[in-house]
Amino acid sequence: MKLLKIILDFYINSSVHVALAVFAFVRITQLYFKLSYNESLDYFIFYGTITGYNFVKYAGVAKLHHRSLTTHLKIIQIFSLICFLLLCYYTWQLSIKTLLLIMPFGFLTLLYAVPFLSGFQKNLRSIGYLKIIIVALVWMGTTVVLPVYDADLGFSYNVVLISIQRFLLVVTLILPFDIRDVKYDAISLQTIPKKIGVQSTKKLGYVLLTICLVLEFFISSSIEFRISFLVIYSLLLFLLFRSSENQSKYYSSFIVEAIPIFWFFFLSVF
Repeated sequence: MKLLKIILDFYINSSVHVALAVFAFVRITQLYFKLSYNESLDYFIFYGTITGYNFVKYAGVAKLHHRSLTTHLKIIQIFSLICFLLLCYYTWQLSIKTLLLIMPFGFLTLLYAVPFLSGFQKNLRSIGYLKIIIVALVWMGTTVVLPVYDADLGFSYNVVLISIQRFLLVVTLILPFDIRDVKYDAISLQTIPKKIGVQSTKKLGYVLLTICLVLEFFISSSIEFRISFLVIYSLLLFLLFRSSENQSKYYSSFIVEAIPIFWFFFLSVF
């Protein structure tokens, strides 16, 4: 049991879980637009997510405590380096036009982690409302716009609708995390739950999810796709309803973050 916990903690803390969620979103986009599996792009996004998230989470810790890092963090550092090398490998296989589109999202990720505001004491991550918008924008761009652009599909009506739906869905997925962190966030960090309260945050999530459901009926006429989304809608609605400041350690970081993976699984089964 202890070994299983160690493996699960590494799986989450090393950002493999969130990378699989992003990867699942990319595959969902490819299914919706009937795009072929693209190994170079898909794995670029997967390894890029691990590298980016670990940079955001651990760069500051490694800089301040590089001599006293725990074995756990050192392993994550080595793992992140391997993922970065794999990211470089897949980068060379992408077209110049795709790399140019990736650059703004990479730049946003950099600004999200590196302090450059208020005398270089703050980054975009420390601005509550902006934080959730940036994360949702990067996920939307990486998992919808990038695969579509790389496949030369052009920006159709469906691309716009799916982009809006994905943005709202990611915002909703972040809300349970923000609810969890209410008692840990600094007073100056005005996240949505701290500004409007936990219950109002949940109500906001219900509204955003319902908009996503309505959009689904404009996006696809496929019964299988609609049923799959309805399952995900119901599941996320329930998880948001059950979210609290005292939720378990794995509630948001494992269960909520697995929603895109479940969605891709349902679509694959159908």
